Amino acid sequence: QVQLVESGGGLTHSGGSLRLSCATSGFIFALSTMGWYRQGPGKERELVAQITMNDDTYYTAAVRGRFTISRDNAKNLVYLQMNNLKIEDTAVYYCKRESYDNWGQGTQVTVSS
Repeated sequence: QVQLVESGGGLTHSGGSLRLSCATSGFIFALSTMGWYRQGPGKERELVAQITMNDDTYYTAAVRGRFTISRDNAKNLVYLQMNNLKIEDTAVYYCKRESYDNWGQGTQVTVSS
């Protein structure tokens, strides 16, 4: 079955960096558009970044220039490099196989001042 497992979350200070990973299985990863979403405290889940099978990328305005999404088709992994983190980036981050209701369990990112 389809599985997505996020890792790499944690606690960091404002201005710090974290790299999230999402390990996938059960589908043809190389042909899939993948997305990273987040849900902050008291907020709705929102799209953060996407990467297509052709490596085209999209970023929400709030993270553009600070976050980078990438993929490794040989390892069925998708990454989210997060630099210059801000307190408002605090959220649970989820990996998603786009166009399908396939989500990971989420990984907590907490940014303190």
